[in-house]
Amino acid sequence: MSDLLEVIELTKFFDMGRNQRVHAVENVSLTIAEKEIVGLVGESGSGKSTLGKTVLGLHDKTSGQVKFRGEVLPQKYQAKDFRRFATNMQMIFQDPYSSLNPRMTIGEIVGEGLKLHQNHDPSIVRDKVAVWLEKVGLHADHMSRYPHEFSGGQRQRIGIARAMILEPEFVVCDEPISALDVSVQAQVINLLGELKESMGLTLLFIAHDLSMVRYVSDRMAVMYLGSLVEVGKADEVYFDPKHPYTEVLIGSNPEPDPELERSRPSTAIQGEIPSPVNVPAGCRFANRCPKVMDVCKNITPQLIPLKDIERQVACHLYT
Repeated sequence: MSDLLEVIELTKFFDMGRNQRVHAVENVSLTIAEKEIVGLVGESGSGKSTLGKTVLGLHDKTSGQVKFRGEVLPQKYQAKDFRRFATNMQMIFQDPYSSLNPRMTIGEIVGEGLKLHQNHDPSIVRDKVAVWLEKVGLHADHMSRYPHEFSGGQRQRIGIARAMILEPEFVVCDEPISALDVSVQAQVINLLGELKESMGLTLLFIAHDLSMVRYVSDRMAVMYLGSLVEVGKADEVYFDPKHPYTEVLIGSNPEPDPELERSRPSTAIQGEIPSPVNVPAGCRFANRCPKVMDVCKNITPQLIPLKDIERQVACHLYT
């Protein structure tokens, strides 16, 4: 299976003035094969959404490269670049409330991409919008309505239809289920699974729910304070984590059995996340790690492959 997308030492800093900058994403390298789902997990503020937006050109790259089918994507996108690559790569945004223009009808929102990138006749656009609304579980007569008339789950379906109507090859799903009820989450996940099978999609699936990421993903990448700390097959990472951060992150995942959840000891991660403005030397997880060593506080570990298993880990325990 060939790589569809390749991220090479990608870095994104946000300048704050006064010689300060936020280290949102730093030296991230990741490959995603065709028709593969890679789950990206980590605490809030770890840089997951920034990574997804930088890959798609919504944020300019500070350094590093992104390759799509072997072609190096621009460091800073121009209007012509968005027009060219929008039919190949799309994004489902995290917030189904703020990501839809309240002044546009659903028909205008979903069909906007076709008008901008494929210049179809209005009647063809309307027909395609109707088809995609039906595919995501809505009705064609919803086209004349506005976003405020829909629930959160319905708005997320509208966002999915907007992204998928251009039939892209690669989609970044930025926490598409985080704002939804549990029952609606399952519906959206099943919908994405059906679209993956029917369209041959490749997905970067960003989420907080590790059990959900394990369920939908082929591989899992764990991110902490702007850097990847572990990458491997989803089931193997979930049931046999190697990095201490991955261990405590999975340990903090609640058990579905209330009695078992109440009886097990607390697995909350101790300490506070360091500031992304003043990133400490050495391992970024050192101040919270239960297995910290002296070398961790001085030398930054690199993401390296482990012997005998298909896993990459950035930890001095394995060097």
